[in-house]
Amino acid sequence: MKLLLTSAGIKNKSIHNALVEMLGKPIAECNALCITTASYGHPMVSPVKAWEFISGQETETPMVELGWNSVGILELTALPSIEKERWVAWVREADVLLVNGGDTMYLGYWMQQSGLAELLPTLDDLVWVGLSAGSMVMAPHIGQEFVNWTPPSGGDETLGLVDFAIFPHLGHEMLPHNTLANAEKWAAKLTTPGYAMDDETAIKVVDGTVEVISEGQWKLFTP
Repeated sequence: MKLLLTSAGIKNKSIHNALVEMLGKPIAECNALCITTASYGHPMVSPVKAWEFISGQETETPMVELGWNSVGILELTALPSIEKERWVAWVREADVLLVNGGDTMYLGYWMQQSGLAELLPTLDDLVWVGLSAGSMVMAPHIGQEFVNWTPPSGGDETLGLVDFAIFPHLGHEMLPHNTLANAEKWAAKLTTPGYAMDDETAIKVVDGTVEVISEGQWKLFTP
């Protein structure tokens, strides 16, 4: 699996070019599944935001509206109630998963409950494009600062499919606490490296190689 971990979607040409390179063919030839499950777990996100993402109307975080050959919806909370063979086939046939932001812990919980988290490492050619929580969920843990919904197991542990954590939306005008100083305090509590990054930045991970794609501001903190 290839990862493009963004703060706010495909915001600029550099991130767009990285996505096309990872896909290995034009976006217009690729089939996408979008996952908006994280939306429902966050206290600040309404069903309207889920619709805007799915319908490609969320212009501040472009992902679904990029001109895909087809777009389907993969709702993780529904997967445990249907035959596994059906939804696994849908995922295997997709070129890319577009994963919305919202609550990281809620997303991680349903990725595990549905079986998607277990399946992902077996999909070598699939591209995972995360937006905010959709990126943060790949870390071993996210830091208590980002915990809103608490899973039954407690804690801030997530999937651990990468060995670093992400502090998104650095310097965002609507998020006054997302400062570099607060990112440094967040990173000081981590047991892993942590990337603070703004909405013009993404992290590309292919075959274990990590590359920062940015037209903005970012900083790597090491424990």
